Amino acid sequence: MSDLDLDHLRQWIGREERRSELVTEAMVERFKATFDQEGAVSAGDPAPVMIHLCVAPPAAPTSSLGPDGHPARGGFLPPVPLPRRMWAGGALTFHDDIRVGERVSRSSVIRDVTAKQGRSGTLCFVTLDHRIESDGRLVIEERQDIVYRGIDAPGAAGKAPEPAAPGAHRVTVAPSAALLFRYSALTFNGHRIHYDTPYARTEEGYPGLIVHGPLQATLLVHFAQKLHGRPPARFEFRSLSPLFDTGDFTLNAVEEGEGLRLWTSYPEGPLAMEARAGW
Repeated sequence: MSDLDLDHLRQWIGREERRSELVTEAMVERFKATFDQEGAVSAGDPAPVMIHLCVAPPAAPTSSLGPDGHPARGGFLPPVPLPRRMWAGGALTFHDDIRVGERVSRSSVIRDVTAKQGRSGTLCFVTLDHRIESDGRLVIEERQDIVYRGIDAPGAAGKAPEPAAPGAHRVTVAPSAALLFRYSALTFNGHRIHYDTPYARTEEGYPGLIVHGPLQATLLVHFAQKLHGRPPARFEFRSLSPLFDTGDFTLNAVEEGEGLRLWTSYPEGPLAMEARAGW
């Protein structure tokens, strides 16, 4: 399949990594400021849900970054020789709160590496399992799906997808450059497609900056929390199409059983990310 040596890449299955960081008042203040959340922050308070995505990110030296701002391939993640990497989806189970002032540890293991042929060429999927503890307490179990793919050929997009219907609950989000930059800074994400407009347009061929998958997931979890009055116990999602900073997008939700079905989309646009939250 293309030049992908899947047998070699599958040797990374079972590799483990452990990272930890103290969740400080300053970290929580920056997170809340990014998402326009009000209120003072004190030691012992529950930290905002989804802050774990900002804890202990890989810290590669600047000199080791590639032209796209990503660290060099290899190391913990397999060296997939495809140029584009995206957060394709995942699932989270929330067991307890992270509290301000606690040390959060993330144990990660590569569960699987697979490949398939898509409309635009070869796709390689890497599945990771994360176990997040806060001061020794299990707080979150997470599955993360990463997809690697090539650069789309002209005309590879195929038939335009149907527009998403508006949700019973709906709010509009303005993906400002400041919001995207701040989220990149919170997660120490150097990928230039999220903050460098000339690069995103001229080198990657995008119409503008790309809204991070984790940022969309965080906004949807916060939306679910606002609608139900408390954070969900379970959340799963998948990314279907990109969002850019070229226009506002919407967060949508409808009641489904005892939970919510949620999605992001442009007004009159296709589904970008779809998700389900349960309590």
